[in-house]
Amino acid sequence: MTKSPMIRSNNPGMTLSEFQDLIQKTYHRRDKKRGFDKNFLWFTEEVGELAEGVRKRSKKEITEEAADVLAWLATICSLSGVDLQKAALAKYGKGCPRCSAIPCACP
Repeated sequence: MTKSPMIRSNNPGMTLSEFQDLIQKTYHRRDKKRGFDKNFLWFTEEVGELAEGVRKRSKKEITEEAADVLAWLATICSLSGVDLQKAALAKYGKGCPRCSAIPCACP
């Protein structure tokens, strides 16, 4: 199987949509076969591993696990037909969803 150069990216300016697309191109066949519920379980496991890194105050573990959490979140969104970047911007693109301020001015 030939690896597409589009799948590999060292672009530090990658958008969230591009990241979601990268994860989908890399893992979609496996994720679709696994099914939504099992993918969600993997996501929650990664959140637990992130929590452990936070508890230990380990920047290395937080960095690694945050990337895993984001990748599994991208998978959940892809399987659900949700564009993660559009969803994030729709809710937080103008600041706080309640008060619209940046930084948040909510009491």
